[in-house]
Amino acid sequence: MSALDRRSTLTGAAALLLSPRLALAQNLPYRLEPVATGLANPWALAFLPDSRMLVTERPGRLRVVTQQGALSASVAGVPEVWAQGQGGLLDVVLAPDFATSRRLYLSFAEPRAGGAATSVLAATLSADASRLEDGRVIFRQMPGSSGPVHFGSRIVPARDGTLFVGLGERGQKERSQDLSTHYGKVIRLRPDGSVPADNPFIGRVNVRPEIWSYGHRNIQGAALHPQTGALWTVEHGAMGGDEINTPQAGRNYGWPVITYGRDYSGARIGIGTHKEGMEQPIHYWDPSIAPSGMLFYTGDAFPHWRGSLFIGALAGSLVVRLTLEGNRIAGEERLLQGLGHRYRDIRQGPDGMIYLITDAADGRLLRLRPT
Repeated sequence: MSALDRRSTLTGAAALLLSPRLALAQNLPYRLEPVATGLANPWALAFLPDSRMLVTERPGRLRVVTQQGALSASVAGVPEVWAQGQGGLLDVVLAPDFATSRRLYLSFAEPRAGGAATSVLAATLSADASRLEDGRVIFRQMPGSSGPVHFGSRIVPARDGTLFVGLGERGQKERSQDLSTHYGKVIRLRPDGSVPADNPFIGRVNVRPEIWSYGHRNIQGAALHPQTGALWTVEHGAMGGDEINTPQAGRNYGWPVITYGRDYSGARIGIGTHKEGMEQPIHYWDPSIAPSGMLFYTGDAFPHWRGSLFIGALAGSLVVRLTLEGNRIAGEERLLQGLGHRYRDIRQGPDGMIYLITDAADGRLLRLRPT
């Protein structure tokens, strides 16, 4: 058993944080420390240029958090959200030119006739970070639905200036294969919400032109590979079958025709694990860990982890570190087990530390630092 594997022997609610003393006793190269508490089901984290953080809370608040853990009042100008089930205020991402434009993007469950669906707002953060200005919805998932689950949704600015958005299938799995809907898709937009001319389904009758790839279930994490610039995503399976994919233009990723999971009843889903014309995941988990945020680590604080892919987990209450050989997963290590946290998002800070938020009514912002 490795020193890191020995961490899994720590269980119980009493082990809320991995303290320096405990980390040293376990011979671990890291410790987990609190930055802020009192966040209501935080969902996403983004770093401002001055190292303060924006954190979304699913009930509909956007907060600014300092490195010392001070929480701002709710930022004004956040749109009304449908805070039911898994819905609410979701991702927050800065535009690549934020330092000069102050532009950012929010994804959220937007109230619609008969229910809600995922939308994306573009807005400008005021100079004092107290309010959003010039907010405009640039994308609306169609159609709306009364279902309370599977909204997605991560936003990733691509190197060519477009935006990728990962969308859930709203609990209506067959619609992942239906190109007349945005359910269970990765979409690709220009920053103003218009459709890039080279999207793969442009001009197809009864096909949503925003679609980039399809056959997804519920995308919960997404990031660009730091060397190739390719989009990587991670999505929830049902009972097993969580997947990492590298969505490519026009490709079908199989849900619900093929999957490595089963229904919650134990029944089989679809036809099995393979079908011609449908893509295989580059990695999957069975049983499920309920993956969340995704991070390619490029920092200096943990040089031995540089190049690793980190993924948080909700049901698994852990963080997975994956080593890569090209597009192949070469190894997996499970960290921070036994602390009772549902890790919702994971991000690299400008200081090279790893920051995490926990999904709870009294959610935490945590920092992983070297011992």
